[in-house]
Amino acid sequence: MADDVLPILMPNIEGNGEDSSSDSVPEREREGDDTGDGHEDEQQQQEQQQQEGEDNERKKKKKEKDKKKKKDKRNMNFDQSLPASHTYLGSDHEEYSGRTVLDDESFVNLPLLTLPSVVLIPGQTLPLQLFQPQTISMMRHVIQKDRTFGLVTSRYLDTSGATLANIGTTAEIFSVKEEDEHGIETMRIKAMGRQRFLILETRRQADGIIIGKVRILPEWEMPSGLEGAELRCHRLSNVPETTSAMEVAACGGPAGDRQPVARSRNLKNRYRAADWTWFPPWVYRQYDCDVLMELVKRELYSWNDTLQGSIMPTNPSDFSFWVAASLPLDDGLRLHLLSINSAVQRLRCELSIMQKCTIMCCRDCGSQIAEKKDVFSMSVAGPMAAYVNPGGYVHETLTVYQVTGIMHHGRPSIEHSWFPGYAWTVAECRQCRHHLGWKFTPAKKKLKPEKFWGLCRASLLPGLRSDGGDSEETGWMPTM
Repeated sequence: MADDVLPILMPNIEGNGEDSSSDSVPEREREGDDTGDGHEDEQQQQEQQQQEGEDNERKKKKKEKDKKKKKDKRNMNFDQSLPASHTYLGSDHEEYSGRTVLDDESFVNLPLLTLPSVVLIPGQTLPLQLFQPQTISMMRHVIQKDRTFGLVTSRYLDTSGATLANIGTTAEIFSVKEEDEHGIETMRIKAMGRQRFLILETRRQADGIIIGKVRILPEWEMPSGLEGAELRCHRLSNVPETTSAMEVAACGGPAGDRQPVARSRNLKNRYRAADWTWFPPWVYRQYDCDVLMELVKRELYSWNDTLQGSIMPTNPSDFSFWVAASLPLDDGLRLHLLSINSAVQRLRCELSIMQKCTIMCCRDCGSQIAEKKDVFSMSVAGPMAAYVNPGGYVHETLTVYQVTGIMHHGRPSIEHSWFPGYAWTVAECRQCRHHLGWKFTPAKKKLKPEKFWGLCRASLLPGLRSDGGDSEETGWMPTM
């Protein structure tokens, strides 16, 4: 029976064998195909990595090339002392030495000179070209007395006329030159901003000169916030490094529910006395002049990394005034800084402004004109200084490397150039045609920078960034 069944089963068994072998061939082929696909994927991945490496290398070379191009563009061989000396006013000036210091909180009567859109800052140089006989007569009287007069900005708020600001700065004359051409008297003056004052009342004389009764504003030096805690800190200097509140109280320290005090390991730390107060050290750092000056300098270097620290004053009060004179602020913010009687609070305000200010815009239409990274110093006085044109109009001018949205017209002229060796061309806003400043190009070969712009502070508004990234709403005031 088994022999009869076996022939019938054999074909099926052989057939199954044949089917099994035939199925194994495609499996090997598929395995071979899978291996080939793996090699292709690996090859594609290597090619992709090689391409990315080449792209990164090209980007790196382009970045280095752009950096070198930017460095070459910002190279300078111009004598920065020339604009600060105002050589365009001519030579043979009569120079004066010495300084007049008015007592803080004193009440004095000063002859006032009003200039539109000019807010003089202590330490800032003011050049003047005077033609009006009554103003020249006033200056002669000032020179014979103590060479000090008051400068106040005038603002045209409506059609009724100019409105004087209630804050001004005393100006002391240190250089004078008088000329008489064809019967027209001209007086060219260089004066230095000295002290701030508050106008109490004004009266106009018969010759049109304004006399103001003013109060000289003091410059307060704020004591250290840790002054009261430093003696206690020295008295407790032998307390163990981790001391409980009860142990501190037993040694004369603050008692109550105060948490354990962690004293600094470094006894030279200027804020170690904060361990014996209710506030952490970072609170006191916010009101430290040295810390604030470093933070402001860091912001200035973020505006322009070529700015030289040697031109910055080292005294906190002088430094705060120098920063105020260098920032492209509108009249309102400048007067606000002038009204502050403390260098600490002034520096905090300036730091708050610099952290929010990102761009400069046209005052009339709001179009973006320049970015803060384009600001640089063409003068040893700083990135912004006051200059006077032949018509006697004073312009506080900010120098920048490049601008946007500006058109210039007319031929370049070297006459009465504020930057000797450079020719100026009038520049206007492309959107509203408002006068913004001048484009300066070298009149001599190999003079660098090859071009730059001088923008009038009175024609600009600082673009203040809000926390959300949009432009700041009106009415914002800096942090004090």
